[in-house]
Amino acid sequence: MTSLDDLPIRDDLRGLSPYGAPQKHVRIQLNVNENTHPIPDAVAAGISQAIAVALATVNRYPDREFTELRDSLARYLGHRLTRDNIWAANGSNEILQQFLQAFGGPGRSVLGFRPTYSMHSIIAAGTGTRWIAAERDEEYRISPETAVRAIERENPDVVFFCAPNNPTGTPLPLETIEAAYDATDAMIVVDEAYVEFAPAALPTALTLLPGRPRLVVSRTMSKAFAFAGARVGYLAADPAVTDAMRLVRLPYHLSALTQAAAIAALAHTPEMLAMVDDIKAQRDRLLDELPKLGYPVHESWSNFVLFGGVDDPHALFERLLEDDIIIRDLGIPNHLRVSAGTESETTEFLDALARITAEQAASRSIGRIGA
Repeated sequence: MTSLDDLPIRDDLRGLSPYGAPQKHVRIQLNVNENTHPIPDAVAAGISQAIAVALATVNRYPDREFTELRDSLARYLGHRLTRDNIWAANGSNEILQQFLQAFGGPGRSVLGFRPTYSMHSIIAAGTGTRWIAAERDEEYRISPETAVRAIERENPDVVFFCAPNNPTGTPLPLETIEAAYDATDAMIVVDEAYVEFAPAALPTALTLLPGRPRLVVSRTMSKAFAFAGARVGYLAADPAVTDAMRLVRLPYHLSALTQAAAIAALAHTPEMLAMVDDIKAQRDRLLDELPKLGYPVHESWSNFVLFGGVDDPHALFERLLEDDIIIRDLGIPNHLRVSAGTESETTEFLDALARITAEQAASRSIGRIGA
């Protein structure tokens, strides 16, 4: 049987691994930061009706410019944005891929700050863009000074930030974005996939867009809108950036069904975002309860919590699997990450973790007595 090594794949792709979040069919799935709340019935009915209407003309190509969707996204974002500022694709990963096809590529580089979203480096590799990893400050933060030092040292063509960061949940100050923008002629991309879970009163990177044509804010409907299976991501930027995306996108890349579903979901924004407050409450519950079990946590403005104090992350991951619960082992020493689920899911996770922790403590105690 032929293996990948037998094929004339690009040299820069040899030895790389694809994105590999475990896909296991367990009862409680808290490993990939999905919105575990189902879409409300009334909203689902509206989306189904919109898709049914779109099906009547599915023999025709969709609106290549997805004009109504861009109008809907601009209304949702506000900040005086119009359709000319908006681009959309099949998930924010495709947004970033198209972006690096336009602004990255062979002979160009993108700077990120680790640990960060693993797909950033994978997309860079896939587009032939050199990935440069810079270090963060303590508690996974990035100060303006740290960002500027890395930019001046590496002179990248593109800089990626996560706000809040994945996988740590760490907030990113607007001052860091401003300082990075002023320090370079590079394109600055702020990935705000989880921004709806941050404190609602705080400004986002969208407020920095006026007068900054090299700034791009990427978002997704996967998280707050519970639309992970629908695959809709988008960006807000200067209209010249959306023109650049047109140069590399495939024709008719957003299906008529995807456009109809997203427009219908956005028409029910209040109902969809009502879930966010519930998720934030469970995240805050995790932040409060995990330290009581002996697992220190990192500040999180997302829908997940990174916690430490784990002697053997893989062993604990596997032990939770035995209880039909999956969380995420990211390879960060002594750490695991858990998504905030529904109240009942969060309760079951915390109860299972408390039981396992007590069992491990009892086993260690017996071991000491035997010694």
